[in-house]
Amino acid sequence: MIIVGSEAEPLRDLVGQHLGFSEWMSIDQEQVDRFAEAIGDHQWIHVDPKRAADGPFGGTVVHGFLILALTSRVLEQVLVPEGVRMKVNYGCDRVRFLSPVLVGSRIRAGVRLREVRPLRSGVRLALSLTFETDRRRVPVCVAQVLVHNYA
Repeated sequence: MIIVGSEAEPLRDLVGQHLGFSEWMSIDQEQVDRFAEAIGDHQWIHVDPKRAADGPFGGTVVHGFLILALTSRVLEQVLVPEGVRMKVNYGCDRVRFLSPVLVGSRIRAGVRLREVRPLRSGVRLALSLTFETDRRRVPVCVAQVLVHNYA
């Protein structure tokens, strides 16, 4: 775990470095079904195990946006805020879903610090996240995310 604060200067030496991996997280059908209900995406490849078994992936697959929604959880496991009053997800510069994730898989993400930029009362962290599954060691999702840490 890496300690990050609300000032840019102490973090500059970490730019370009891999900061670590999150823990492995299991994604089960119940979690996928709850996510589908929350966002209204009930496509059969996500929520119908019987039909999906005969589909192109051999089973139900996790919504890409469910994987992306795990960003906060990943960052809490890799970055320890110190002297930070508030953290805000500022957005994404780029997101790609490269490979399907079968329900029942475990995923984790590696985090790399791309850039640090001072703000009026804090710091902007530009981070690259690379999600992978325990079934294949190729990326399933890559995302460039921005986080603001405020003092």
